[in-house]
Amino acid sequence: MSDLSEHVHLPASERPKRRRARLHPAVRKLLAWGVHFYTATGLILAAAMAVAILHGTPESFRTAFVLMLVATLVDATDGTFARMIKIKETVRGFDGRRLDDLVDFQTYVTLPLLLIWQARLLPPGQEGWLVLPLLAAAYGFCQVDAKTPDGYFLGFPSYWNIVAFYLYVLQPPPGLALGLVVALSLLTFVPFRYLYATQPGRLNRLTNQLAAVWCVLLVVVLWLLPSEPPAGKTADIRTRVWAAVSLAFPAYYLFISWGITAGYWRRRRRERKKQRNALGSP
Repeated sequence: MSDLSEHVHLPASERPKRRRARLHPAVRKLLAWGVHFYTATGLILAAAMAVAILHGTPESFRTAFVLMLVATLVDATDGTFARMIKIKETVRGFDGRRLDDLVDFQTYVTLPLLLIWQARLLPPGQEGWLVLPLLAAAYGFCQVDAKTPDGYFLGFPSYWNIVAFYLYVLQPPPGLALGLVVALSLLTFVPFRYLYATQPGRLNRLTNQLAAVWCVLLVVVLWLLPSEPPAGKTADIRTRVWAAVSLAFPAYYLFISWGITAGYWRRRRRERKKQRNALGSP
């Protein structure tokens, strides 16, 4: 009989180490390319979004938002798969980050902005302002320090799919919609730190749990969206109430992120003050 029971009471450092089963290099490479293909499905989803948006009906807009939600779930999970397979070591000649950025710019920026234009969510004649978030997002994506070493996004992280969704469902006054688009575009250039929920950490785990509930609420709202809007509106009162409830998560995300930024700036000021005091002391 094996003496495995004896190891239960041994310190962790003295217990025999388990050998991890190693995948054959060919199998590992096949899985790595499978992860890259999984990321690339975002481009297929983006093409389907473009067709739905250009069709321009309430039913097709709802389809576009469903596709945006699916693309977001792919984006939220492909990095985990890539780390599991150690994809950088397995496929050295292919940059998955570039592919991911290519997909993200389509599904988070250009297509949501196209939907805002096609659904006429801004004041008539003011659609040219959509160039501002487009250029701001391009600036944000190209920043070397767009993601900080301690695991945050720097500047508004171009969640224009979320902006388009709430503008479409809640239908705020066109002037307010334009103001939000301009304000969020300008926040791209402000070095606030925003949660990067796929990174480790207790707060990120909480954020992911809340995000799961939020996704369920989004599915409810999408299910309730009428294929033919009543009285020229995109949604009835019940759908708007559910959308307003779901808005609690984006509000949480912004306020927590801004609070983290304020704390970071306070610490930086204290550190600079200590350095000045140290230099001024004899």
